[in-house]
Amino acid sequence: MLLTTSVGSLPKPDYLIQARAQLRRGELDAAGLRALEERSTREWVKIQEDLGIDIIVDGEQYRGDMVAYFAEHLGGFKQGDELVRSYGNRYYRKPIIMNKITRPRPITVDWWTFAQSLTTRPVKGMLTGPYTIMDWSFNEYYPSRRAATLAIAKVIREEVKDLERAGAQYIQVDEPAISTRPEEMDLAIEALGIVTKGVRAKTLTHICYGDFETIGPKLAKLPVDQIDLEFANRNFELLEFFRGKRFTKEIGLGVVDVHSHRIESRDEVVANLRKALRVFKPEQIYVDPDCGLKTRTPQEAIDKLRVVVEAAREVRDSLINGASRGPRAPRRRAVASR
Repeated sequence: MLLTTSVGSLPKPDYLIQARAQLRRGELDAAGLRALEERSTREWVKIQEDLGIDIIVDGEQYRGDMVAYFAEHLGGFKQGDELVRSYGNRYYRKPIIMNKITRPRPITVDWWTFAQSLTTRPVKGMLTGPYTIMDWSFNEYYPSRRAATLAIAKVIREEVKDLERAGAQYIQVDEPAISTRPEEMDLAIEALGIVTKGVRAKTLTHICYGDFETIGPKLAKLPVDQIDLEFANRNFELLEFFRGKRFTKEIGLGVVDVHSHRIESRDEVVANLRKALRVFKPEQIYVDPDCGLKTRTPQEAIDKLRVVVEAAREVRDSLINGASRGPRAPRRRAVASR
């Protein structure tokens, strides 16, 4: 119970950022960049192990944007010329669907296998979901948004099955876009159903920063084992949506705000975990940051992850110790002898 993990992305070190710029200028080849991406992945896996994270992520050191990366490796997409702001001062080139979408080869399996070889703890497979890839791309080929989404779902399913065959115990399919278009929630559910049908590995989806009041009633219909949500950024007000409901899926509980430089205190996170335990069962909860930590500095990411681990450990230990003591025996009244 209260297993700890991270949502996916972790900050890239300065040497890797510089290497990517060198590649664009022709001063470094792909093999040189790959070696540095592997070095950074090794470092982040070790950091997570040293902190005591239960379920490791590879940190996505080899990825840029979460949609453009998959579009670059799937057939049928063309990189767009137009820069689109994703959030803050971050931009990406919005992909364009120009032809039938295909998957010439596995996209993430090689990197998952590499990361898993570095640790005995489980490493999550991490993918961007079909609805989000569709919504964050221009469609110039398929007759409708639904047709494009379902075509993408079929190739993402191939990636999921390959990750499962490689040994992934946890596979996360990120769908941040579905919280911004509540009217297409049924389409997102249909597409995710294609991706996860018959998968034996534990499946997760991460959703953040959207209209949960509207999509909330359909969250339970998402065909995954666990739904990961940001709670800290909303001061845990999202707990009120779940209070009193019979929500049976696991919940990924974001307990530190990834868009703040402030490092939460352990006591603060412990208090919020105890609030969540009034709504969810301890075995339902996985503890992590609100979202990916790539927008933080490496030290900020480490400090936030440390708080996640220490707070979860404190609450977990208190639950275990409380259960081991068991209920108190009723006090006996002294009976006066006659």
